[in-house]
Amino acid sequence: MGAGRDMASEQPVPPALAAERQLSCAVRESRYGTYGMHFGMIRIRQEGDKTMEYWDIYDKDKKRTGRTMKHNDWCLKDGEYHLTVLGVIVRLDGRFLITRRVKTKSWAPGWWEVPGGGVRAGEESREAVIRELKEETGLDVSGCDDGYLFTYHRENPGEGDNYFVDVYRFVLDFDEADVRPQETETDGFMLADADQIRSLAEQGIFLHYYSIQSAFELPLQN
Repeated sequence: MGAGRDMASEQPVPPALAAERQLSCAVRESRYGTYGMHFGMIRIRQEGDKTMEYWDIYDKDKKRTGRTMKHNDWCLKDGEYHLTVLGVIVRLDGRFLITRRVKTKSWAPGWWEVPGGGVRAGEESREAVIRELKEETGLDVSGCDDGYLFTYHRENPGEGDNYFVDVYRFVLDFDEADVRPQETETDGFMLADADQIRSLAEQGIFLHYYSIQSAFELPLQN
């Protein structure tokens, strides 16, 4: 998954660091307030020698507030959220494409997951999941049906990381040779059936399984 902390870590943020991030967010709102109001363009800003990605901040009704946050800079207040996407890809034979996280990840290294990541500022949810799947697997689902299944959300009081997750499922006819994993994010992939994925979840090494379980159980529709 493209996000560094990937949704929400179970580890609490130290109070001093949380305060620093809150201050950073307030300063950023003042400096880039007008910048964050324009939704027509995806926000990626050059800062020094780094390209910084921005995310929209949403309210409890999943509406954009007109403010942005830096990618993985957990500065959200209670009632504020960022938006992420997960893309489940299933073949016509009923097997799902899952990827394994690189061992260098600070959170859940080596675990299995479905691709996904943060929705950039100004980007729509479906645009984001198409982009993330292309980046992480090399597969293009833009020609598939809409694919949207459902949205869930999580709140982490005091951590500055509350989020909505839009879950998609795409039926795609592809071969293993078509898959080109993003080497910086993934350590291989597997075509697994629902029982194999459930087994990985029971071993405690499949991310978000119980939040997206129904995506693996719905009847296959081409």
